Amino acid sequence: MADLFEKMIKDGGPLGHYMDRAHGYFAFPKLEGELGPRMKFRGNEMIVWSLNNYLGLVNHPDVRKADTEAAAKYGMGNPMGSRMMSGNTELHEELEAVISKFVNREDAMLLNFGYQGVMSCIDALVNRHDVIVYDAESHACLVDGMRLHMGQTYAFKHNNIEDFEKQMIRAEKMIQKTGGGILVITEGVFGMDGEQGIIKEITALKKKYQFRLLIDDAHGFGYMGPTGAGADEAQGCQADVDLYFSTFVKSMGSIGAFIAGPKNILMYLRYNVRSQIFAKSLPLIIVEGMMKRMQMLKEMPELREKLWANVNRLQQGLKDRGFDIGNTNSPVTPVFMKGDVPEATQMVMDLRENYHIFCSIVVYPVIPKGDIIYRLIPTAAHSFEDIDQTLDAFEATKKKLDAGAYKADKIPDMAEKV
Repeated sequence: MADLFEKMIKDGGPLGHYMDRAHGYFAFPKLEGELGPRMKFRGNEMIVWSLNNYLGLVNHPDVRKADTEAAAKYGMGNPMGSRMMSGNTELHEELEAVISKFVNREDAMLLNFGYQGVMSCIDALVNRHDVIVYDAESHACLVDGMRLHMGQTYAFKHNNIEDFEKQMIRAEKMIQKTGGGILVITEGVFGMDGEQGIIKEITALKKKYQFRLLIDDAHGFGYMGPTGAGADEAQGCQADVDLYFSTFVKSMGSIGAFIAGPKNILMYLRYNVRSQIFAKSLPLIIVEGMMKRMQMLKEMPELREKLWANVNRLQQGLKDRGFDIGNTNSPVTPVFMKGDVPEATQMVMDLRENYHIFCSIVVYPVIPKGDIIYRLIPTAAHSFEDIDQTLDAFEATKKKLDAGAYKADKIPDMAEKV
Protein backbone atom coordinates (compact mmCIF):
# COMPACT_ATOMS: atom_id res chain seq x y z
CA MET A 1 0.00 0.00 0.00
CA ALA A 2 1.39 3.39 -1.00
CA ASP A 3 1.18 6.54 1.06
CA LEU A 4 -0.78 9.16 -0.88
CA PHE A 5 1.71 11.98 -0.29
CA GLU A 6 4.79 9.82 -0.95
CA LYS A 7 3.33 8.83 -4.31
CA MET A 8 2.87 12.48 -5.25
CA ILE A 9 6.38 13.46 -4.24
CA LYS A 10 7.94 10.54 -6.11
CA ASP A 11 5.95 10.96 -9.32
CA GLY A 12 5.52 14.74 -9.57
CA GLY A 13 3.02 14.50 -12.43
CA PRO A 14 3.61 15.06 -16.17
CA LEU A 15 4.95 18.59 -15.64
CA GLY A 16 5.90 18.34 -11.98
CA HIS A 17 9.00 16.24 -12.60
CA TYR A 18 10.64 19.43 -13.89
CA MET A 19 9.77 21.45 -10.80
CA ASP A 20 13.04 21.10 -8.87
CA ARG A 21 14.97 22.78 -11.68
CA ALA A 22 12.33 24.92 -13.33
CA HIS A 23 10.37 26.53 -10.49
CA GLY A 24 10.64 30.32 -10.44
CA TYR A 25 12.22 30.62 -13.88
CA PHE A 26 10.74 28.39 -16.56
CA ALA A 27 7.62 27.74 -14.46
CA PHE A 28 5.99 30.15 -12.01
CA PRO A 29 8.20 33.10 -13.04
CA LYS A 30 7.58 36.45 -11.36
CA LEU A 31 7.02 39.40 -13.68
CA GLU A 32 7.15 42.72 -11.86
CA GLY A 33 5.99 46.27 -12.51
CA GLU A 34 3.00 47.72 -14.32
CA LEU A 35 1.24 45.16 -16.49
CA GLY A 36 2.10 45.82 -20.10
CA PRO A 37 4.42 45.03 -23.00
CA ARG A 38 7.52 45.88 -20.96
CA MET A 39 7.96 44.51 -17.45
CA LYS A 40 10.83 43.39 -15.21
CA PHE A 41 12.00 39.82 -14.70
CA ARG A 42 14.78 39.21 -12.18
CA GLY A 43 15.76 42.87 -12.32
CA ASN A 44 15.91 43.22 -16.11
CA GLU A 45 13.39 44.95 -18.35
CA MET A 46 11.75 42.50 -20.73
CA ILE A 47 9.57 42.77 -23.80
CA VAL A 48 6.72 40.55 -22.65
CA TRP A 49 4.76 38.33 -25.06
CA SER A 50 2.95 36.19 -22.49
CA LEU A 51 -0.02 38.36 -21.48
CA ASN A 52 -3.42 37.77 -23.13
CA ASN A 53 -4.06 41.50 -22.95
CA TYR A 54 -5.20 41.63 -26.58
CA LEU A 55 -6.75 45.11 -26.59
CA GLY A 56 -4.32 46.62 -24.10
CA LEU A 57 -7.14 47.38 -21.66
CA VAL A 58 -5.55 45.97 -18.54
CA ASN A 59 -3.65 49.19 -17.80
CA HIS A 60 -5.64 51.66 -19.87
CA PRO A 61 -6.11 54.85 -17.79
CA ASP A 62 -9.90 54.89 -18.35
CA VAL A 63 -10.15 51.30 -17.14
CA ARG A 64 -7.94 51.94 -14.12
CA LYS A 65 -10.07 54.96 -13.23
CA ALA A 66 -13.32 52.99 -13.53
CA ASP A 67 -11.96 50.12 -11.42
CA THR A 68 -10.66 52.53 -8.75
CA GLU A 69 -13.98 54.35 -8.50
CA ALA A 70 -15.89 51.06 -8.32
CA ALA A 71 -13.60 49.81 -5.56
CA ALA A 72 -14.23 52.96 -3.53
CA LYS A 73 -17.97 52.69 -4.09
CA TYR A 74 -18.50 48.99 -3.38
CA GLY A 75 -15.38 47.35 -1.90
CA MET A 76 -14.72 43.69 -2.71
CA GLY A 77 -17.49 42.15 -0.61
CA ASN A 78 -20.56 43.64 -2.28
CA PRO A 79 -22.86 41.79 -2.88
CA MET A 80 -22.84 38.93 -0.39
CA GLY A 81 -24.21 35.50 -1.18
CA SER A 82 -25.01 33.71 -4.42
CA ARG A 83 -27.20 35.49 -6.95
CA MET A 84 -29.98 32.96 -6.41
CA MET A 85 -30.17 33.71 -2.68
CA SER A 86 -29.09 37.29 -1.97
CA GLY A 87 -26.42 38.44 -4.43
CA ASN A 88 -28.43 39.56 -7.45
CA THR A 89 -28.41 43.26 -8.42
CA GLU A 90 -29.66 45.55 -11.16
CA LEU A 91 -26.08 46.08 -12.27
CA HIS A 92 -25.53 42.34 -12.82
CA GLU A 93 -28.64 42.19 -15.00
CA GLU A 94 -27.67 45.37 -16.83
CA LEU A 95 -24.25 43.95 -17.74
CA GLU A 96 -25.89 40.74 -18.94
CA ALA A 97 -28.19 42.76 -21.19
CA VAL A 98 -25.24 44.74 -22.62
CA ILE A 99 -23.26 41.57 -23.33
CA SER A 100 -26.15 39.65 -24.87
CA LYS A 101 -26.89 42.53 -27.23
CA PHE A 102 -23.21 42.84 -28.16
CA VAL A 103 -22.90 39.14 -29.09
CA ASN A 104 -26.33 39.15 -30.76
CA ARG A 105 -28.05 36.72 -28.37
CA GLU A 106 -31.34 36.82 -26.50
CA ASP A 107 -29.78 36.55 -23.07
CA ALA A 108 -26.49 36.17 -21.20
CA MET A 109 -25.51 34.87 -17.78
CA LEU A 110 -22.50 36.05 -15.80
CA LEU A 111 -20.11 33.43 -14.43
CA ASN A 112 -17.68 34.04 -11.58
CA PHE A 113 -14.81 32.25 -13.32
CA GLY A 114 -14.32 30.95 -16.82
CA TYR A 115 -12.78 27.58 -16.00
CA GLN A 116 -15.26 26.49 -13.33
CA GLY A 117 -18.11 28.27 -15.10
CA VAL A 118 -17.92 26.44 -18.42
CA MET A 119 -17.28 23.12 -16.66
CA SER A 120 -20.47 23.60 -14.69
CA CYS A 121 -22.41 24.71 -17.78
CA ILE A 122 -21.45 21.51 -19.61
CA ASP A 123 -22.49 19.50 -16.57
CA ALA A 124 -25.89 21.23 -16.56
CA LEU A 125 -26.49 20.86 -20.31
CA VAL A 126 -26.17 17.09 -20.63
CA ASN A 127 -27.19 13.94 -18.78
CA ARG A 128 -26.07 10.32 -19.04
CA HIS A 129 -28.30 9.72 -22.09
CA ASP A 130 -26.69 12.54 -24.11
CA VAL A 131 -23.54 12.43 -26.24
CA ILE A 132 -20.81 15.08 -26.52
CA VAL A 133 -18.78 15.47 -29.73
CA TYR A 134 -15.77 17.76 -29.30
CA ASP A 135 -12.57 18.97 -30.93
CA ALA A 136 -9.65 16.84 -29.72
CA GLU A 137 -7.59 19.94 -28.87
CA SER A 138 -10.24 21.58 -26.70
CA HIS A 139 -9.02 23.53 -23.69
CA ALA A 140 -8.56 21.79 -20.35
CA CYS A 141 -11.67 23.48 -18.91
CA LEU A 142 -13.81 21.86 -21.60
CA VAL A 143 -12.13 18.49 -21.12
CA ASP A 144 -12.70 18.69 -17.38
CA GLY A 145 -16.33 19.62 -17.97
CA MET A 146 -16.69 16.51 -20.09
CA ARG A 147 -15.13 14.45 -17.30
CA LEU A 148 -18.22 15.28 -15.27
CA HIS A 149 -20.40 13.87 -18.04
CA MET A 150 -21.65 10.35 -17.29
CA GLY A 151 -22.59 9.65 -20.92
CA GLN A 152 -20.56 9.00 -24.07
CA THR A 153 -18.07 11.45 -25.57
CA TYR A 154 -16.43 11.35 -29.01
CA ALA A 155 -13.44 13.50 -30.01
CA PHE A 156 -12.90 14.57 -33.62
CA LYS A 157 -9.45 15.36 -35.02
CA HIS A 158 -8.57 19.02 -34.59
CA ASN A 159 -10.45 21.19 -37.09
CA ASN A 160 -11.10 18.15 -39.31
CA ILE A 161 -14.62 18.31 -40.73
CA GLU A 162 -14.42 14.82 -42.26
CA ASP A 163 -13.60 13.28 -38.89
CA PHE A 164 -16.28 15.45 -37.29
CA GLU A 165 -18.84 13.77 -39.54
CA LYS A 166 -17.50 10.32 -38.61
CA GLN A 167 -17.96 11.11 -34.92
CA MET A 168 -21.44 12.52 -35.57
CA ILE A 169 -22.45 9.23 -37.19
CA ARG A 170 -21.20 7.39 -34.09
CA ALA A 171 -23.06 9.84 -31.86
CA GLU A 172 -26.31 9.42 -33.75
CA LYS A 173 -26.08 5.64 -33.45
CA MET A 174 -25.53 6.00 -29.72
CA ILE A 175 -28.50 8.30 -29.08
CA GLN A 176 -30.74 5.93 -31.01
CA LYS A 177 -30.04 3.56 -28.10
CA THR A 178 -30.13 6.09 -25.26
CA GLY A 179 -32.82 8.49 -26.49
CA GLY A 180 -30.60 11.47 -25.70
CA GLY A 181 -29.36 14.48 -27.66
CA ILE A 182 -26.00 15.63 -29.03
CA LEU A 183 -23.91 18.58 -27.78
CA VAL A 184 -21.01 19.66 -30.01
CA ILE A 185 -18.19 21.64 -28.40
CA THR A 186 -15.35 23.52 -30.07
CA GLU A 187 -13.42 26.77 -29.66
CA GLY A 188 -13.66 30.08 -31.45
CA VAL A 189 -9.87 30.58 -31.37
CA PHE A 190 -7.57 27.85 -30.10
CA GLY A 191 -5.14 29.38 -27.65
CA MET A 192 -2.19 27.14 -28.47
CA ASP A 193 -1.98 27.15 -32.28
CA GLY A 194 -3.99 30.32 -32.98
CA GLU A 195 -6.34 28.62 -35.44
CA GLN A 196 -9.99 29.54 -35.44
CA GLY A 197 -12.35 26.64 -34.89
CA ILE A 198 -14.19 25.36 -37.98
CA ILE A 199 -17.43 26.85 -36.71
CA LYS A 200 -18.93 27.71 -40.08
CA GLU A 201 -18.26 24.21 -41.45
CA ILE A 202 -19.79 22.62 -38.37
CA THR A 203 -22.92 24.80 -38.42
CA ALA A 204 -23.44 23.98 -42.10
CA LEU A 205 -23.94 20.35 -41.07
CA LYS A 206 -26.93 21.23 -38.90
CA LYS A 207 -28.97 20.55 -42.04
CA LYS A 208 -27.72 16.96 -41.99
CA TYR A 209 -27.44 16.16 -38.28
CA GLN A 210 -29.40 17.21 -35.21
CA PHE A 211 -27.19 18.77 -32.55
CA ARG A 212 -26.62 21.86 -30.44
CA LEU A 213 -23.34 23.79 -30.62
CA LEU A 214 -21.39 25.39 -27.75
CA ILE A 215 -18.26 27.39 -28.56
CA ASP A 216 -15.63 28.56 -26.11
CA ASP A 217 -14.37 31.87 -27.54
CA ALA A 218 -12.15 32.98 -24.68
CA HIS A 219 -9.41 33.93 -27.16
CA GLY A 220 -11.73 35.51 -29.75
CA PHE A 221 -14.15 37.74 -27.86
CA GLY A 222 -13.33 41.43 -28.07
CA TYR A 223 -11.38 41.60 -31.32
CA MET A 224 -12.56 38.94 -33.81
CA GLY A 225 -15.21 40.04 -36.33
CA PRO A 226 -16.30 43.48 -37.58
CA THR A 227 -17.41 44.63 -34.11
CA GLY A 228 -15.24 42.36 -31.95
CA ALA A 229 -18.17 40.11 -31.04
CA GLY A 230 -16.15 36.96 -31.65
CA ALA A 231 -15.04 34.23 -34.01
CA ASP A 232 -18.58 33.28 -34.99
CA GLU A 233 -19.21 36.89 -36.04
CA ALA A 234 -15.95 36.78 -38.02
CA GLN A 235 -17.14 33.63 -39.78
CA GLY A 236 -20.68 34.93 -40.34
CA CYS A 237 -22.49 32.17 -38.47
CA GLN A 238 -23.65 33.71 -35.19
CA ALA A 239 -27.26 32.66 -35.73
CA ASP A 240 -26.28 28.98 -35.95
CA VAL A 241 -24.18 28.88 -32.77
CA ASP A 242 -26.54 27.91 -29.95
CA LEU A 243 -24.41 28.84 -26.94
CA TYR A 244 -21.53 31.33 -26.88
CA PHE A 245 -19.10 31.32 -23.95
CA SER A 246 -16.20 33.64 -23.23
CA THR A 247 -14.19 35.09 -20.38
CA PHE A 248 -13.26 38.58 -19.20
CA VAL A 249 -9.64 37.63 -18.47
CA LYS A 250 -8.16 38.09 -21.93
CA SER A 251 -9.33 40.96 -24.16
CA MET A 252 -11.16 42.59 -21.24
CA GLY A 253 -8.30 42.54 -18.74
CA SER A 254 -10.55 41.57 -15.84
CA ILE A 255 -11.93 38.39 -14.26
CA GLY A 256 -15.14 36.43 -14.70
CA ALA A 257 -16.98 35.07 -17.72
CA PHE A 258 -20.37 34.72 -19.41
CA ILE A 259 -22.46 32.34 -21.47
CA ALA A 260 -25.03 33.66 -23.95
CA GLY A 261 -27.84 32.08 -25.95
CA PRO A 262 -31.63 31.56 -26.08
CA LYS A 263 -33.53 33.15 -23.20
CA ASN A 264 -35.27 29.96 -22.11
CA ILE A 265 -32.01 28.00 -22.03
CA LEU A 266 -30.25 30.75 -20.08
CA MET A 267 -33.05 30.70 -17.52
CA TYR A 268 -32.59 26.93 -17.22
CA LEU A 269 -28.86 27.42 -16.66
CA ARG A 270 -29.45 30.02 -13.94
CA TYR A 271 -31.28 27.38 -11.96
CA ASN A 272 -28.91 24.48 -12.72
CA VAL A 273 -25.30 25.68 -13.01
CA ARG A 274 -23.90 24.50 -9.70
CA SER A 275 -20.77 26.67 -9.72
CA GLN A 276 -23.06 29.72 -9.62
CA ILE A 277 -25.86 28.45 -7.39
CA PHE A 278 -23.42 27.48 -4.65
CA ALA A 279 -20.93 30.35 -4.98
CA LYS A 280 -20.80 34.03 -4.11
CA SER A 281 -21.99 36.49 -6.74
CA LEU A 282 -19.50 38.27 -9.00
CA PRO A 283 -18.38 41.37 -7.01
CA LEU A 284 -19.83 44.71 -8.14
CA ILE A 285 -16.35 46.17 -8.54
CA ILE A 286 -15.86 43.63 -11.36
CA VAL A 287 -19.33 44.18 -12.82
CA GLU A 288 -19.08 47.96 -12.95
CA GLY A 289 -15.55 47.77 -14.32
CA MET A 290 -16.83 45.48 -17.07
CA MET A 291 -19.53 47.99 -17.99
CA LYS A 292 -16.77 50.50 -18.73
CA ARG A 293 -14.81 47.94 -20.73
CA MET A 294 -17.87 47.04 -22.82
CA GLN A 295 -18.44 50.74 -23.54
CA MET A 296 -14.85 51.11 -24.71
CA LEU A 297 -15.14 47.95 -26.82
CA LYS A 298 -18.05 49.47 -28.71
CA GLU A 299 -16.75 53.04 -28.95
CA MET A 300 -13.02 52.51 -29.61
CA PRO A 301 -12.47 50.42 -32.76
CA GLU A 302 -8.95 51.85 -32.91
CA LEU A 303 -7.97 49.33 -30.20
CA ARG A 304 -8.78 46.44 -32.55
CA GLU A 305 -7.10 48.23 -35.45
CA LYS A 306 -3.86 48.68 -33.48
CA LEU A 307 -3.94 45.04 -32.36
CA TRP A 308 -4.27 43.77 -35.92
CA ALA A 309 -1.54 46.13 -37.17
CA ASN A 310 0.81 44.63 -34.58
CA VAL A 311 -0.32 41.08 -35.36
CA ASN A 312 0.35 41.53 -39.06
CA ARG A 313 3.77 43.09 -38.52
CA LEU A 314 4.89 40.36 -36.10
CA GLN A 315 3.55 37.41 -38.07
CA GLN A 316 4.73 38.67 -41.45
CA GLY A 317 8.13 39.45 -39.97
CA LEU A 318 8.45 35.91 -38.65
CA LYS A 319 7.43 34.44 -42.01
CA ASP A 320 9.89 36.68 -43.87
CA ARG A 321 12.66 35.33 -41.63
CA GLY A 322 11.72 31.73 -42.42
CA PHE A 323 9.89 30.84 -39.22
CA ASP A 324 7.04 28.33 -39.16
CA ILE A 325 3.99 29.88 -37.45
CA GLY A 326 1.58 27.16 -38.51
CA ASN A 327 -1.95 28.01 -39.63
CA THR A 328 -2.75 30.74 -37.15
CA ASN A 329 -5.49 33.14 -38.27
CA SER A 330 -5.68 35.08 -35.01
CA PRO A 331 -3.27 37.13 -32.87
CA VAL A 332 -2.04 33.96 -31.13
CA THR A 333 1.36 33.42 -32.75
CA PRO A 334 3.05 30.04 -32.30
CA VAL A 335 6.64 29.65 -33.47
CA PHE A 336 7.42 26.00 -34.23
CA MET A 337 10.99 24.76 -33.87
CA LYS A 338 12.83 21.48 -33.45
CA GLY A 339 14.89 20.56 -30.41
CA ASP A 340 14.84 18.67 -27.13
CA VAL A 341 13.78 20.06 -23.76
CA PRO A 342 17.30 21.05 -22.57
CA GLU A 343 17.91 22.90 -25.86
CA ALA A 344 14.60 24.72 -25.49
CA THR A 345 15.41 25.85 -21.97
CA GLN A 346 18.86 27.07 -23.00
CA MET A 347 17.29 29.10 -25.79
CA VAL A 348 14.73 30.59 -23.39
CA MET A 349 17.53 31.62 -21.07
CA ASP A 350 19.42 33.25 -23.95
CA LEU A 351 16.30 35.15 -25.04
CA ARG A 352 15.65 36.38 -21.51
CA GLU A 353 19.14 37.03 -20.21
CA ASN A 354 20.83 38.42 -23.34
CA TYR A 355 18.03 39.72 -25.57
CA HIS A 356 15.48 40.60 -22.85
CA ILE A 357 12.59 38.84 -24.60
CA PHE A 358 10.05 37.06 -22.39
CA CYS A 359 7.68 34.59 -24.05
CA SER A 360 6.03 31.30 -23.13
CA ILE A 361 7.51 27.97 -24.17
CA VAL A 362 5.72 24.66 -24.72
CA VAL A 363 7.65 21.37 -24.76
CA TYR A 364 7.15 17.65 -24.10
CA PRO A 365 4.95 16.22 -22.53
CA VAL A 366 2.45 18.89 -23.63
CA ILE A 367 3.57 18.39 -27.26
CA PRO A 368 5.53 15.52 -28.90
CA LYS A 369 9.21 14.98 -28.13
CA GLY A 370 11.56 16.92 -30.41
CA ASP A 371 9.14 19.80 -30.91
CA ILE A 372 9.35 23.28 -29.37
CA ILE A 373 6.65 25.92 -29.51
CA TYR A 374 7.22 29.52 -28.50
CA ARG A 375 3.88 31.28 -28.13
CA LEU A 376 3.80 35.03 -28.69
CA ILE A 377 0.73 37.12 -27.87
CA PRO A 378 0.84 40.51 -29.62
CA THR A 379 -1.43 43.15 -28.09
CA ALA A 380 -2.63 46.63 -28.91
CA ALA A 381 -0.20 47.91 -26.26
CA HIS A 382 2.93 46.69 -28.06
CA SER A 383 4.92 49.05 -30.27
CA PHE A 384 6.54 48.40 -33.64
CA GLU A 385 9.87 48.83 -31.83
CA ASP A 386 8.94 45.94 -29.49
CA ILE A 387 8.13 43.79 -32.52
CA ASP A 388 11.27 44.61 -34.52
CA GLN A 389 13.52 44.02 -31.53
CA THR A 390 11.85 40.66 -30.93
CA LEU A 391 12.19 39.61 -34.57
CA ASP A 392 15.92 40.34 -34.47
CA ALA A 393 16.30 38.33 -31.25
CA PHE A 394 14.44 35.33 -32.67
CA GLU A 395 16.50 35.41 -35.84
CA ALA A 396 19.74 35.44 -33.85
CA THR A 397 18.75 32.65 -31.45
CA LYS A 398 17.34 30.47 -34.24
CA LYS A 399 20.77 30.50 -35.91
CA LYS A 400 22.31 29.35 -32.62
CA LEU A 401 19.70 26.60 -32.22
CA ASP A 402 20.31 25.30 -35.75
CA ALA A 403 24.08 25.39 -35.17
CA GLY A 404 23.75 23.27 -32.01
CA ALA A 405 24.85 26.04 -29.66
CA TYR A 406 22.17 25.14 -27.12
CA LYS A 407 22.98 21.43 -26.87
CA ALA A 408 22.94 20.30 -23.25
CA ASP A 409 22.61 17.07 -21.27
CA LYS A 410 19.95 18.36 -18.92
CA ILE A 411 17.77 21.31 -17.98
CA PRO A 412 19.82 23.93 -16.11
CA ASP A 413 18.98 24.07 -12.43
CA MET A 414 17.50 27.55 -12.04
CA ALA A 415 15.72 26.96 -8.73
CA GLU A 416 18.85 27.74 -6.70
CA LYS A 417 19.52 30.94 -8.66
CA VAL A 418 16.09 32.51 -8.31
